[in-house]
Amino acid sequence: MHTLAGLYVVTPNWDDTDKLIKITEQALLGGASLVQYRHKFATPGVRLQQARRLLELCRSHQTPLIINDHWDLCMELGADGIHVGGTDMTVAKVRAIVGNDKIVGASCYGDLGLARAAQRAGASYIALGGFYPSAVKEYPVTTPFDMVRSASTEISLPNVVIGGMTIQNAKPLVERGAHMVAAISSIYLAPYPRTAAQNFVRLFAPS
Repeated sequence: MHTLAGLYVVTPNWDDTDKLIKITEQALLGGASLVQYRHKFATPGVRLQQARRLLELCRSHQTPLIINDHWDLCMELGADGIHVGGTDMTVAKVRAIVGNDKIVGASCYGDLGLARAAQRAGASYIALGGFYPSAVKEYPVTTPFDMVRSASTEISLPNVVIGGMTIQNAKPLVERGAHMVAAISSIYLAPYPRTAAQNFVRLFAPS
């Protein structure tokens, strides 16, 4: 069983597959624990090609690949899991389709009620946020920091914090009990992605 902890890398909306693979590999070499393939605007052909190459890369690093939204692509490729957003198919329906062996993540925003429902429906982890403005994703930045502490106490699932994550602003959330930090721009637009990944991983090292 995969450990759901540490740096959770989420891919940007890039059509340049070679560049996507190159930087994702740097993140994996830097210690990323999970990779989520997310490309909101890809054609089906590009999506299939990119997901296939990412899965091959992740397999070589013994790291899970999570597919955002597209459960059918997850099943076609045999990827490790699926992430379900608030407007997508329900966690319960996705779990029924993909079976018990896949990782199923659920976006819960700043709502503990959604987190409890996701847990009951069979989610593997919950995503909380946004906590900060994101350069990539659009959502209200309304999640209070102490939501992480509440979720860590009340929900028995690992949680991942999202939304404009940098080393500096992820630190107080990890201190409040975040199990994972999701990063897009802080890895993929970093001058040294491997070093950036290593710095995120250090947030989880015992002090």
